[in-house]
Amino acid sequence: MLDSLRRVTLGLSLGLLLLTAGCGGGGGGGGGGGTTPTPPSSIVPTDAQAERFLTQATFGVTDADISNVQGQGYAGWLTSQMALAPSASHQTFVETRLTQLQASNPAATLTPTEFYQSFWSQVVTGPDQLRQRMKFALSQIFVVSLADANVDTRGAASYYDMLGANAFGNYRTLLERVTLHPMMGLYLTSLSNQKEDLATGRHPDENYAREVMQLMSIGVFKLNNDGTNQLDSAGNPIQSYTSEDISGLAKVFTGMSWYSPTPTTNTYFGRNKDPNASVTPMTLYPAFHSITEKSFLGTTIPATTTSDPAGDLKIALDTIFNHPNVGPFMAKRLIQQLVTSNPTPAYVGRVATVFNNNGSGVRGDMSAVIRAVLTDTEARDIAVTTGPTYGKVREPIVRLANWMRAFGATSTSGAFLLGSTSANTSLGQSPLTSPSVFNFYRPGYVPPGTRLGAQNLTAPEMQIVDEVTVAGYVNTLQGAVGNGVGSGNDIKAAYTREMALANDASALADRVNRMVLNEQMSSTLRTRIIDSVNGVAVPGGTATQAQIDAALLNRAKLAVFLAMTSPEYIVQR
Repeated sequence: MLDSLRRVTLGLSLGLLLLTAGCGGGGGGGGGGGTTPTPPSSIVPTDAQAERFLTQATFGVTDADISNVQGQGYAGWLTSQMALAPSASHQTFVETRLTQLQASNPAATLTPTEFYQSFWSQVVTGPDQLRQRMKFALSQIFVVSLADANVDTRGAASYYDMLGANAFGNYRTLLERVTLHPMMGLYLTSLSNQKEDLATGRHPDENYAREVMQLMSIGVFKLNNDGTNQLDSAGNPIQSYTSEDISGLAKVFTGMSWYSPTPTTNTYFGRNKDPNASVTPMTLYPAFHSITEKSFLGTTIPATTTSDPAGDLKIALDTIFNHPNVGPFMAKRLIQQLVTSNPTPAYVGRVATVFNNNGSGVRGDMSAVIRAVLTDTEARDIAVTTGPTYGKVREPIVRLANWMRAFGATSTSGAFLLGSTSANTSLGQSPLTSPSVFNFYRPGYVPPGTRLGAQNLTAPEMQIVDEVTVAGYVNTLQGAVGNGVGSGNDIKAAYTREMALANDASALADRVNRMVLNEQMSSTLRTRIIDSVNGVAVPGGTATQAQIDAALLNRAKLAVFLAMTSPEYIVQR
């Protein structure tokens, strides 16, 4: 039955997706700047409200989490989630897997697959769901990628752990941890970056200096606090930095290289490397650090005769951190990752204001920022969010995680044996494996030839949507729903609650509406699901219980498949 409906669903998904997807948009509402309007904590969220909240804040709805949100309220749930320690260490997971692999093959080495297994294990089973979703969002802003052969699996696992550990801390600390992590040093070539040499014509590598400003902090243009561009007298956007700023900042990022308890020239160039060098912050080597004048973003570090890489780094990161662009830049990126592709300037401004001052005089408090993102009127008020231009495309990784969590998926092996899903014939996306430093998609992407451009709307995730990737998702979901996913179909859903309702097609439609559509299912989709489910006969008479259960299971799988390949699901609202 699933196979017979696949072609129809594919056509619906592609055609309607291009019409409705991620138009994201701030659809109507949202007041002026100032502090974020927070829903009263005394109001108990309805089922549908709790489901929408969890869709934005986690990797997917579960019955238990709905109850938790209703019992604690939005604010209470956020507080309890932020208080949870990280559920597990990705680095420890991959190290344990390596020990297991080497028990049967002493020559075995780690591959990205071991990180992917750790990722799926945590996003499905981790109780710290807000942290899981936040570190995934941060990994698409502070990009390091396993697609680069220089980035090793153990180091990448450590980097992802670092993002999670700092998800609710201060942005300034996060920026420093990112800057000093050896995987970022490898990926954006700041590791072993040497000071200038006039005799040879060598200049410091400018890669990290450019990208830390463009992609991780201030962006290309000067911003108002609401995220709109500042304009010059001719109405043109004003550049936020120049090539001279890049060159000056690049000098700061010299003299950073592999960790060593006893640093030498050899360890700087990766010889006699410490066993933990790939998972320990880079060491600062004064002999390789520039001592010439460094000017950037209105700050000048004078020339000196004494190398001070730590002092220069502090000045540089403080300068970036205090730039007025950082608040609106991070506000919009996080809103786009979690809530809607095109937030109104008012929404961005409210969140940026919290970044600038959490109410207690602290700048860069990420716990306050994420609270502002998720409790703002434009995130919570259904009257605001039902406009035709509101929402975002659910990226493929999130969709598969939604399925696993909603329908009780478990791993037979306990290791979540799911490898790369990067192929366009699969999900077209694997965690921490973007094709470039610009992530899987750009935050300002507009699909060519669509009405979005005419409406001045962006749909970032649409950059990885085409006929091939839509087909890949439908095929992948068909296999997952029908038989499981991963090596040997290691990860399977139970559908226990769904099977119990499958005799009643209407009740089954209500169930999938609750678990993946936040009770926003249209009457058209509901009718399609009910009619299709009723087309699967449940045997009676002399049928065995096994035959009856098989029919009920097929009904449940069909309802899930139709819901999760519908444009109504793919576009999160």
